[in-house]
Amino acid sequence: MWFFIALIAGAGIMGLAWLLKIKGVKLTWYEWLLGIVGFFLVLMTIQNYFGSVAEYEQEAANMFLLVLGLPAVVLLALAWSLAWRRRSAT
Repeated sequence: MWFFIALIAGAGIMGLAWLLKIKGVKLTWYEWLLGIVGFFLVLMTIQNYFGSVAEYEQEAANMFLLVLGLPAVVLLALAWSLAWRRRSAT
């Protein structure tokens, strides 16, 4: 399963880099950092959620969604928002 997740993640990152290059968007280092940390939190959330569900711990799985998933979404939204605002300001 992780092999396919890695393939999809790699294709997604490559597609994102290709799209940014075509659109002429240049990201700063902290936007990349926020995006990478958010992305790894999403991967950790997925792994912990499915691991907890496999062990029949539904309450723990839901807490992983809250504790790890919410900060991941916030970080990814912040990275996107910073890049969008800087691009629209120029």
